[in-house]
Amino acid sequence: MGIKSLLNGLELHTVCEEAHCPNIGECWGGGTATIMLLGDLCTRGCRFCAVKTGNPQGRLDPFEPVKVAEAVGRLGLSYVVLTSVDRDDLSDGGASHFAATIRAIKARAPEILVEALIPDFQGDLEAVSTVVRAGPDVLGQNLETVKRLTHPVRDRRAGYERTLMVLREAREMRVDIFTKSSLMLGLGEKEEEVLQAMRDLRGAGVAILTLGQYLRPSRRHVEVSRYLPPEEFDRFREIGEEMGFLYVAAGPLVRSSYRAGEYFMERVLHRRVSLELALRR
Repeated sequence: MGIKSLLNGLELHTVCEEAHCPNIGECWGGGTATIMLLGDLCTRGCRFCAVKTGNPQGRLDPFEPVKVAEAVGRLGLSYVVLTSVDRDDLSDGGASHFAATIRAIKARAPEILVEALIPDFQGDLEAVSTVVRAGPDVLGQNLETVKRLTHPVRDRRAGYERTLMVLREAREMRVDIFTKSSLMLGLGEKEEEVLQAMRDLRGAGVAILTLGQYLRPSRRHVEVSRYLPPEEFDRFREIGEEMGFLYVAAGPLVRSSYRAGEYFMERVLHRRVSLELALRR
């Protein structure tokens, strides 16, 4: 069964479809999908994002964690990315739902690697801790753009320093977790601003970085300021590796859950998980 038909049959959403990702054919053809939890209606209105905005009024599918675990098991995935809309209408921002999904996947197949690309939970560190304690192998929160462009690009309820804080604190909560973030380029940022954002992420202990070209979803969204050539992405990748990032995926069509990063992390993380499983036996 194909990814699309299976997920649709279980009433699950993917960010691949909702956010109009340009890599959907490549990733789905290779058996990879990023599952979007907590529905398809976001309480925030970032000016770069194609996901629908509104007030879900607390609606939640309590069976979604089990459905996701079922889908992951039936697809035979070894690495799954979980993300979500922002749910500021929920008391914990959906953190307990995220955690339940991670636990359901791990209970079904402990060897599956789980990446949790989380909202900022309005800076609620107890909510962040709820997800971290559930045992994701990678935890991400996207910086999205440089500090100067955070507002107008991101929703006013999001923040540059808040994202850095969430990533920094997640590493403090569990030192063995890999943290990850992403930047979109072509929004009008200057090179030094990109480099400063990269330094700030390294300062927060972030190990994995993705850099991609911003593509305007519609005329309602912020305009593209510039299209960067591939060699510029290559240079940022080289600089990022020199800064000490464990891995940098950079290119015009790279997105925060792009499969190039997953391939790398599978090689790194599977060795660790295999060793842990062997020690338990």
